Amino acid sequence: MTFMQIIEYETDRPDELQPLFDEWAAATEGRRTVTRDTHTRNRENPAHFVEIVEFPSYEAAMLNNDLPETQHIAAELQALCTMGPRFMNLDVISDEPM
Repeated sequence: MTFMQIIEYETDRPDELQPLFDEWAAATEGRRTVTRDTHTRNRENPAHFVEIVEFPSYEAAMLNNDLPETQHIAAELQALCTMGPRFMNLDVISDEPM
């Protein structure tokens, strides 16, 4: 079953986000279990961001979470946040193209 993690946060330092995510991607190449990662920004509040991260399963997400590089980047992200991050862990019940 596909598993999604939603990460919601606000920051007044958005220019520092992409280099942080690029660092994580390079450091976890060949070991991460993320199958898709979508970065979004709220049009009405440009300081508000939502990451939509897809994994093949909850277990795969937990393996990814346990990577030292993920823990490091999570701490760095938290330091950049003015609110959050807030995590939502979601089992995908259905996924249908419309």
